[in-house]
Amino acid sequence: MENNEKSIIEAILFAAGRQVEIKELALALEKNPNEIVDLIEELKQDYNNRNSGYEIIKVRDSYQMCTRKNYYEYVSQVLDKKNKPSLSNASLEIISIIAYNPNITRAQIETIRGVNSDGTIYKLLEYELIKETGKLDAPGRPTTYSVADKFYKMFGISDLEELPELPRYKLDENQQIVIDDEIEKS
Repeated sequence: MENNEKSIIEAILFAAGRQVEIKELALALEKNPNEIVDLIEELKQDYNNRNSGYEIIKVRDSYQMCTRKNYYEYVSQVLDKKNKPSLSNASLEIISIIAYNPNITRAQIETIRGVNSDGTIYKLLEYELIKETGKLDAPGRPTTYSVADKFYKMFGISDLEELPELPRYKLDENQQIVIDDEIEKS
């Protein structure tokens, strides 16, 4: 029956064409979520063992079937005739700030960067890499932002905890930033 269950999961992920939550799969197969995760891990291993053209990725508490990254150039020639959007340095900077500071406002982003960020934030919203997460309980009720599911897929992570740790810093006597790692080396 276990092989059949893996086939059912594979069929659901393929047919859905979207992220499917673990609880949806558990409901469909009448299994507990831990059993579903185990079956998916076995299915992922099966794909790796046979060097399959597709893989299953985890995005927070969901899974999605997709083609392997190393086949992108071939698949895109057939399916995607438009250019892949490239991210400017400003976009990468802002998305990094948002990833490390979920539920941050535009004003807080601009305070960190020191420049206006409206246009870049709108572009990241358009690319669906960030999303509006609510309103801050402060004067003017500013919008807060967090990374969206497309961010996780684009950067190949399943959770923000997988982001590398930021270096620690402190200010020297001239109010210049000094990274702790560099201080420890001297």
